[in-house]
Amino acid sequence: MVARMPGTPKPEMIMKYLCLIYANEAEMPDFSQSEKTAMNDEYWEFTADIRKKGKYLGGEALMPTSMATTVRVRSGKTVTSDGPFAETKEQLGGFYLLEANDLNEALQIAARIPGAKTGSVEVRPVVVFSNQPA
Repeated sequence: MVARMPGTPKPEMIMKYLCLIYANEAEMPDFSQSEKTAMNDEYWEFTADIRKKGKYLGGEALMPTSMATTVRVRSGKTVTSDGPFAETKEQLGGFYLLEANDLNEALQIAARIPGAKTGSVEVRPVVVFSNQPA
């Protein structure tokens, strides 16, 4: 018998996973138009496939970090700053929200995300609160 952490779903339950797609924005201008088109085509094909298989719950691309605003509340005061919270080599560029039977299936799906070839995909289980207000 496999031990489960308290509050984790039963094995027969479908779980949700968020796949966060990271890439180095500075490298994007280096891609040729044909490379950009090929990558977009791969994303369309991947998305169509996971939709067809019933694994797709949502997903979007994000505007570049130059369009981001970070919000912090300290001592009751709201402070905003332009850009992301931290300087990193890779920036969050988009996400997919998936349904999967387990982490292994979610990782297999994430490995097929085109951005994993040039950046990274972080896979995180989603906490589903059963007592959410309507």
